[in-house]
Amino acid sequence: MKKCIIIGAGTCDTQKLLKQIIVQKEDLCIAADGGFDYFQQIGLMPNIVLGDMDSLKTQTLCGPFQVKRLPAEKDDTDMLAAIKEGLAMGYKQFELYGALGGRLDHTFANIQCLLYLLNQGAKGTIVGDDVILTLIKDTKITFYTDFAKKGRKISVFAFGGDAHGVSESGLKYLLNHVTVRQEFPIGVSNEFIGETAEIAVQCGMLLICIEQQWEEFM
Repeated sequence: MKKCIIIGAGTCDTQKLLKQIIVQKEDLCIAADGGFDYFQQIGLMPNIVLGDMDSLKTQTLCGPFQVKRLPAEKDDTDMLAAIKEGLAMGYKQFELYGALGGRLDHTFANIQCLLYLLNQGAKGTIVGDDVILTLIKDTKITFYTDFAKKGRKISVFAFGGDAHGVSESGLKYLLNHVTVRQEFPIGVSNEFIGETAEIAVQCGMLLICIEQQWEEFM
């Protein structure tokens, strides 16, 4: 499936970033403001550079890409504006890099973008240096054995209210049709056990945080 790859101005280890990003011909690459600096550092060319350019270190924007300058005073963050650009071009699968670290308020804003994507019928994944984040609502997600390596950490949090009918199987600690409350982090620090794992929620949303394992990219 074609995907939209967005790099923001958050914290990124460029060596890890280079190993993570796989760009196919049909993919759309967007640099959200200072994310353009990361594109340059890893030798990739975005299709679009977008933002108010307040975090951009590069002085000159020159290349075979479209530049969309946004006003400094606006409702959308640069990351959200980039997401809207991808949605308008028909993309439903999003990978967000440079979305964590740096300013804490921007980190929260980028996590909220996962909900925005979900509400638009799209799927978003935040890929950080040490963690992968995704959001599910009223559904289930399956992790197969090549991903669910024994000892790999996974945490699950209620998001936007209590999550009802939550089940976790194929993990070290199991849940069976319980309510995960927003104020009680019962789903923190679980582990895969090397088997196919499944997380399901009947009513509500779950923010899923998975430990990044770099041997996958070696």
